[in-house]
Formats: sequence, C-alpha cells, structure tokens
Amino acid sequence: MLRRTPLALVGITVLVLLVSSCSAPLKKQTAADKTSPPKLGSCYVLTATDTDKKSNASAPVSCSEPHTSETFAIGTLPASTGKDYGSAGHGKWIYPRCEKAFEKFLGVDDLRALRVQLSWAWFRPSERGWEKGARWYRCDLVGGPTEATSYAELPTTAKGLFRAKPPEEWLTCAQGPSVLGSKKVACTEKHDWRAVTSVRLGKATDPYPGDRLVQVKTRDYCSDSVGAWMNYPVGYEFGYTWFHEAEWKAGNRLSVCWAKTDR
Repeated sequence: MLRRTPLALVGITVLVLLVSSCSAPLKKQTAADKTSPPKLGSCYVLTATDTDKKSNASAPVSCSEPHTSETFAIGTLPASTGKDYGSAGHGKWIYPRCEKAFEKFLGVDDLRALRVQLSWAWFRPSERGWEKGARWYRCDLVGGPTEATSYAELPTTAKGLFRAKPPEEWLTCAQGPSVLGSKKVACTEKHDWRAVTSVRLGKATDPYPGDRLVQVKTRDYCSDSVGAWMNYPVGYEFGYTWFHEAEWKAGNRLSVCWAKTDR
C-alpha cells in the first residue's frame, strides 16, 4: 500500500533542510576580536610562539598565579601608521613607544635594558576585530630575551623590578669559551661571562659608520670599562657584542661589554 506524505509536511521538511544547510555555529568572540582595549596590568601565560604573532587571544590569568607575560602599556594606533592590518608602519611607530615604556616600567635605562633577561612583545587586534574598527595595541613584558625559545615565570608584578638592587635572576650571563656563539643564561646559573656594561656608539641621526669602526670603538671601550668593573686586575679577559647596519637602521646604537668571570 503506497503511503503518501501530506504536502504540508513536505514543505516543513524542505524548510528544515534549508535552515540546516544555511546555518553555521557562531564563532565565539575572543579578547583579540574586541574593539575595547585590553586591561593594563593584565597577566598571561604566553610562549615564544605566541609572541611571534600579530594578535593574541589568550585569556588573562591572575597575576598571583604562574604567568610569563604582563601588559605594561596600552593605547591606540594612529591613522598615520596605515589602514592595512599588516602595515609595516604600525611596528615602526610602536617600537620606540613600547621600548620607552618597557624601560620606565622596569626602572632601567636603555644601557641596562640591553643586558637583562627580559624583553617585550606587542599585539594588535585580530583581523576580525580590525574589520570592526579596533585599533588598540598592547605592550607585554615577557620572561626572556628577544631570542628566547621559552619564557620564565614572572613575579606578581615586574613594575620597578630594577629600581633597587638588580635581581641576579634577570641579569644576563653566558656559558661558553667565548662570547661569540655562547648560550645566554640568567646570572644565577653557572656561567663563564657576565654582561657588565654597554657603550653608546652614536646619536639617533648619525649615519652608520661602518662595520670596522663600530667593532674597533666597541672593543676599545669594552677593554677599559671591563677593566674598571673588575678593579683593574693584572690580567683579565673581556668580550663584546656589537651590531651591524641593519640593527643601526632599526635604531640600535649600543654594544655590550662582557667580563670573563664566574661570579
């Protein structure tokens, strides 16, 4: 016996199928999608992979809990940096602002900032947030230098960390027969070298003087400054880290002096 389906039910069935085929689960909005800026002083558990990205959707954690990142500056990107999400103008504008805020937050000058086991990363909204008009930025302190592959846990807050006696666990030392190619570690770890001073090689407006001149000037300064730091012993070893034209054009005018010491 042939059973017929009433036309009314057929219509309902088709409607249900159409609704099912056109519907999709809504994407949950993350912190990076929001148009409102992140909260100053927020803490996060970030990895080195996270800080390689333009935006970050990690949820903040209590700063009394283990964390590797702390937001020390927030603000708004001006229109002059570019309309495109990936415009290079954003980074050029943000770098000196995050760097100065980083130094002020820790209580260091630029000479000391180059010799600590801490650095910073910045984030913008997600592309979804950008399309909705979000233009905020956030600068985060992270528990490791710029080349770190993993981050150490930070204190409850790192604000003013270097205003009193510099904490050894955040100062930079190195393991190896020479500074070149050495492994950079915290000075609380076993080490062969300690970054003790820095030298400023020029003004912001100065053209790059050339590799040889930068190297010689760094070497001569470090020979004297490391000797003074070690109280002029009869014999001592020193090393130095200097940079090249690309770093100069990016704004770096500093070199680092290293003393051969296990203390």
